[in-house]
Amino acid sequence: MKKKRPFRLLGLLLLLALLSACQGRPKDGRTDTYTSGVISIAADESFRPIVQEEIDVFEGLFPLAGIVPRYVTEVDAVNLLLKDSLRLAITSRRLTPEEMHSFRSRKFFPQEIKIATDGLALITHRNNPDSLISVKDLRRILTGDVKHWRELYPASPLKDIRLVFDNKNSGTVRFAVDSICRGTPLSGRMKALHTNREVIDYVARTPEAIGIVGVNWLSDRNDSTGLSFSREVRVMAVSAADKATPDNSYKPYQAYIYYGNYPLARSIYALLNDPRSALPWGFASFLASDRGQRIILKSGLVPATQPVRIVNIKENE
Repeated sequence: MKKKRPFRLLGLLLLLALLSACQGRPKDGRTDTYTSGVISIAADESFRPIVQEEIDVFEGLFPLAGIVPRYVTEVDAVNLLLKDSLRLAITSRRLTPEEMHSFRSRKFFPQEIKIATDGLALITHRNNPDSLISVKDLRRILTGDVKHWRELYPASPLKDIRLVFDNKNSGTVRFAVDSICRGTPLSGRMKALHTNREVIDYVARTPEAIGIVGVNWLSDRNDSTGLSFSREVRVMAVSAADKATPDNSYKPYQAYIYYGNYPLARSIYALLNDPRSALPWGFASFLASDRGQRIILKSGLVPATQPVRIVNIKENE
C-alpha cells in the first residue's frame, strides 16, 4: 500500500495544476488580449475596402493578432452583436434604444465610437451625359414617382430608369428610406443585388442604370489628392436644392462631405460590446488612432479626428 502513495500524490498534484489552469482562464473561454489572439468582427459590406485596409495594417503592426471580418448587411451585423456572436460591428448607425436596453438587461454596456463620415455616391453609365441630380428628384425615383429618364432630362435618349443598390438589408437602403425618402417605402421597381461591386459592374454595362454605392468603393487609392474616382462609371453631382445646377451640385469629395455641401453623407461607427477590453477594443482603438484615421483620410472618407486637407476642387470638376 505504501508504494501507491507516490502515484496518488502525483495524481493530486496534476489535478491541482489542472484546476489552477482552469481558474486562470476567463469564464467565456476567450484568450485574446488587447493586441493578440483571433476574433471575428462584422462590417456592413459597403465599408469592405476601408475595413480590409485597416485590418491589413493592424495585423502588420501586431503579428500575434488576427481579425476575421464578416462582410454582411447592416441588419446582420447588428444582430450578430446582439446575439453575442461577436464583440465588434462596424455600421452606419448607432444602436437603437431598444437594442441598448437588450444589452443592459444582460448587464452589458456597449460603446459607440464614431470613426468616419462616408458619402453615398450615385453612379451612372460612363456615356450618360446627365450628371446632375437633386435630392428631391432622387426621392421621386426611389419612391416610384419618376420612372423614365425623360421625366427629369427631356433631351435624354434613354428610356426606363433602372436604379440598383447592394442589398435590401444594407445600411444604404436604410439611409435611403430614413434620410432621403423620409420614411416612405421604396418603389418595387428598385433592383437589389448583393454587393457594392455587383452594383458597379451592373451600372458599367447598363446605360439606363443609376447605382447607389459607398464612396470608398470608387476612390482612386493612387491619387493622394482624393480627387479621382473610378473610371468604370460616372459619379453624379448632387444638390440639396429643388433644382440641380452646376453651381449648387456637389460630388462626394472629402471637402464637400466635411463642409456639409454633399447632401448624401452618413456617419460610420464602431459598435463595441467587449467587457474584457481585449482585442475588439484594441482594433476599435486603432481605427480611432492617428494611424487608423490616416488610412480613412487616404481612402476618400472624412476621418472623425484627423484634419482634412482642403483642395480647390470646383475648378477641377
